[in-house]
Amino acid sequence: MEFQFPQTDLTGWRLKVGEDSHGQQKWVYLRDEQQRKEWPQNVTEKYWIGLRTESPELPKVNTPLESARNGFRFYKQLQSHDGHFSTEYGGPLFLLPGLIIALNVCGQKLLKEQEIEISRYLLNKRRPEGGWGLHTAAPPTVFGTVMNYVALRILGMGPDEGPMTEIRALIHKQGGATGIPSWGKVWLSVLGAYEWDGVGSIPPELWLLPDWLPFSPWRWWIHVRQTFTPMSYLYGTRFVGPFTPLVFALRQEIYTQPYESINWSAQRSNISPLDIYSPHHPVLDFAHGFLAYYEACPDIPCISSSFPLRKLAIKRAYEMLRYEDENTGYQTIGPVSKAFNMVCRYAKEGPDSKAFKAHLSRIDDFLWLGKDGLMMMGTNGSQLWDLAFMAQALSETGLAEEEEFKESTIGMLDWLDKAQIRDNPKWYHESYRHRTKGAWAFSTPEQSYVVSDCISEGLKAVMAIQALPYAPKAVSLERMRDAVDTILSMQNPSGGFASYELMRGSTRMECLNAAEVFGNIMVDYMYPECTTSALSALKSFSKLDPNYRQEDIQRTINKAIEYIHDEQKPDGSWYGSWGICFTYATMFALESLSISGETCANSERVRRACNFLVDRQMKDGGWGETYMSCVTMKYAQHEKSQVVQTAWAVLALIYANYDDKSVIERACRLMMGRQKPDGRWEQEDTEGIFNKNCAIDYPAFKFIFCIWALGRADKYLNGERH
Repeated sequence: MEFQFPQTDLTGWRLKVGEDSHGQQKWVYLRDEQQRKEWPQNVTEKYWIGLRTESPELPKVNTPLESARNGFRFYKQLQSHDGHFSTEYGGPLFLLPGLIIALNVCGQKLLKEQEIEISRYLLNKRRPEGGWGLHTAAPPTVFGTVMNYVALRILGMGPDEGPMTEIRALIHKQGGATGIPSWGKVWLSVLGAYEWDGVGSIPPELWLLPDWLPFSPWRWWIHVRQTFTPMSYLYGTRFVGPFTPLVFALRQEIYTQPYESINWSAQRSNISPLDIYSPHHPVLDFAHGFLAYYEACPDIPCISSSFPLRKLAIKRAYEMLRYEDENTGYQTIGPVSKAFNMVCRYAKEGPDSKAFKAHLSRIDDFLWLGKDGLMMMGTNGSQLWDLAFMAQALSETGLAEEEEFKESTIGMLDWLDKAQIRDNPKWYHESYRHRTKGAWAFSTPEQSYVVSDCISEGLKAVMAIQALPYAPKAVSLERMRDAVDTILSMQNPSGGFASYELMRGSTRMECLNAAEVFGNIMVDYMYPECTTSALSALKSFSKLDPNYRQEDIQRTINKAIEYIHDEQKPDGSWYGSWGICFTYATMFALESLSISGETCANSERVRRACNFLVDRQMKDGGWGETYMSCVTMKYAQHEKSQVVQTAWAVLALIYANYDDKSVIERACRLMMGRQKPDGRWEQEDTEGIFNKNCAIDYPAFKFIFCIWALGRADKYLNGERH
């Protein structure tokens, strides 16, 4: 009998927006037919689930602007009542297993319908080769395959049900779970299906080091330290969940030898070659070896009584993760730390504690139902990021001034107004957080983590909308100045902007990178994309309020331009770290240079950048680049052009005032030709990346940037220069 994929009745799902906090997105399942009738599905829900939206066929288009207009006519149907555009933000395949394991060891379960849809998602994302990779576009690895096999088993699939026998055979072919990367080792140890002795040391004692040391945790990139902190607590306490029959079964299923015969201490540096992107540095392996002796100290009475560091360190680590929970409304910076922190709060305070219950209440914020099932997003959404770009696109194309789009535009401004963070985090100094007053977060204000480019794009969006004659001045000049102050505080001495904070440590700390599957994660590096966003926001603000911190702003802009110059590659491109890849970063960089007055007419470096793009235009007029560009740091041509990257290239050429309009005309025809009669564009390949090696999807980009590029191109082709 052929295996039947699990699936719920998709007509029963609804999306709640803003129930507990501004911008919150939460999928709920209605079992009662009467409830479904009283709360019918809307276009947003039908679209993301993959049901027919019954959207009308729009007038045929003859110009790029008409195509852009039809695109927003469809997209505005996806706008929520609070003003933002709800969307998924998925792709990484190591997120759901962590949540499933965390809930299991804490004695909790999701709703049955959620479990069914998670199983469907995981089975749908299984690769043709038989397993799972780090993300949906990657080939199978030990990390991806073992973790998702374990998740499916916890969710109720039998060891020989459907494809499980095949998957297990692949795990054995890969060498078994002993070679799983460090994060997988930790999760399996928490579950009881790995031994803590096989995990490289994650000493909570590092939080006891003085701040002046060059490798103190507060200097690490925020994602690393907020993941390390709960991991170090669990490692320090050697927490293990209940030993259930399933745990003992998994011990027999995911290894190639009897569990009891495994030499666990030999596994600390055993990482499958399939998973390695950043190999262990000899310094890290030496540290693991040295710390292995220290880990034996608690068993030696005279030493443990003389040096009770572990107890102090565990207390300190728990204090730090508590700060993180309270700063973020128990959402933390991302889904990995979210699941780890939840286990820590359960282990320390129990299932009836307020903290643990608060964690449970915010799980749904991270879950998104798409056409392939229920996924776990990279954060609790990308609300601000998507809306800020869309607001600017509408303004720059002139669509925001059209009567049919004014209500939608005002809704965006209202969301931005309420999303601005008015103060610094509760545990601002204690948790080593950068200032947030006046900023916008990547997702929601409650989550509270601000990124330099999110603040900047949020500010640009506010200024763009409030410049419209009909728009209210919802965000005061004083509040904009708060945002500017935060942007200015984030520039590094070299002129570049990092992501969440200043670059606090040396790149030499990469020798301590124990994640294996990611690159450049130990400190907050500087990025052309973030630098451009900050530069353009400051430039725009200085026109609105020319007297505020005039010298500081101009000095910051000048240094940012110097950084952009220095980061250009010999071939004319820039490497992108958050989008794919050279196309993405080159668009941002050319925006920066155009702001400083550099165009094809007067800048050799701009001409080189344009030549880089034009040389890679495909025969059909579009551009296509794969995520492997980010992995290898060399341009990797896609087998098929992509509308999102085509839009990025068009915007870049417009910023540069590129003279050969036929290049832009061909690209516009490609985007217009891919548009559906109802105005939408279909999802193509993944658009985003992080840490060089993990792709992540931005499904809203196909609307935002196609609308933006087509609308701008219409003006450019008709003689209007940038």
